[in-house]
Amino acid sequence: MDQRRPSTEEILALMPELAPYGRPAARLWVERGTPGVGDSSIGGPLLWPADEPWPHCTEPEVEDHDPSPAMVPLAQIHAHDVPGPWWPDGMDVLQLLWCPFEHWDAPVNQSDLCPIVELRWRRAAAHAGAAQADPPEPSEFAEEEFLPEPCVFTVEHLVDFPYREELPPELRPALGQLLLATDPEGGDSITRVAGWKLGGWPSWHLNYPRVIGCESCGQPMTLLFTIASDNAPGIQVGRWGELRLFTCPTDHTHPLVADLH
Repeated sequence: MDQRRPSTEEILALMPELAPYGRPAARLWVERGTPGVGDSSIGGPLLWPADEPWPHCTEPEVEDHDPSPAMVPLAQIHAHDVPGPWWPDGMDVLQLLWCPFEHWDAPVNQSDLCPIVELRWRRAAAHAGAAQADPPEPSEFAEEEFLPEPCVFTVEHLVDFPYREELPPELRPALGQLLLATDPEGGDSITRVAGWKLGGWPSWHLNYPRVIGCESCGQPMTLLFTIASDNAPGIQVGRWGELRLFTCPTDHTHPLVADLH
């Protein structure tokens, strides 16, 4: 792990004004492994109904490589492994897949220069014993950095905090002092925790913080999941960046928004 992050109690003892801005998060510490179809994993096999078609990418820009490449498993997370407020009622499995090609002209809710991401929510009990044993092989032209190696992870539950741009102006100097107090060398282990993460606050190093509205209902979307460039699964997004997935807090069936950082 990186530099020790102070506990939530330690952070708030130094700056109690941060309390209203804390968001639950779960950081995933990823390492190579051999997950099974029923396990939580990064890049592992998915619990998939045998009678449900496997998703393929139909965006025209990949036709020069493959007219309809199969989506590649990216993550499967079970609620019993990573409990938190991000689970819609009745759902206990989150699955993410992506197209293993960089898209230069992605749909409006997806990020350019990244794979197109597809999200599935499931109830594990509804699919017990119905796993699809043989998903399609990835396209022979797939880009290597978008083909994750199977990994397992351990979970660190924490409270995440925003950086100064998302705080009222009067609190920003105190946050700067807090960061110096916890790391005199200028590091920041307190705000916008980096890496694979459920929930929490997004980073905005490449642009100014903004509110992303749901295209279906207009509600401000919340950060669901952060996909990190990582040597363990062997994937890279952008210039060793993060791909953040935002979802509607009102209706989990509304389309996600993928944003590259």
